[in-house]
Amino acid sequence: MRRAFLAALLLPVAALAQPAPVEIRFPPGTSGTVVASAVARGEVARYSLGARAGQRMALRIESAEDNAVFQVVAPGGKTLPGAGEGDDARGWTGDLPVSGPYVIVVGATRGGAEFRLSVTIR
Repeated sequence: MRRAFLAALLLPVAALAQPAPVEIRFPPGTSGTVVASAVARGEVARYSLGARAGQRMALRIESAEDNAVFQVVAPGGKTLPGAGEGDDARGWTGDLPVSGPYVIVVGATRGGAEFRLSVTIR
């Protein structure tokens, strides 16, 4: 109970301290791209992309130590089933429920991680 209360107090502060997500853009004529980057221990990388309700999105993340994972936050702030906190998602495919900007939050399960994030929307 005390942890949940503390987390609720710190969440708005953490949200304010985060930089804006990096926008993912697809090369002209394509429906996907690969983002190559890294996160330090305890840090996250945030990416955003606009999509429409009903489009199908596929995400896959790869890292040498198999320690990079992601969450997907839909417009409105809810995470997508199977790609939420604690899911340690390395892959996700599904139809998007609403139109708007989606945020992909990449982190590491241990240490830091160099990763390649593949994003496709059709």
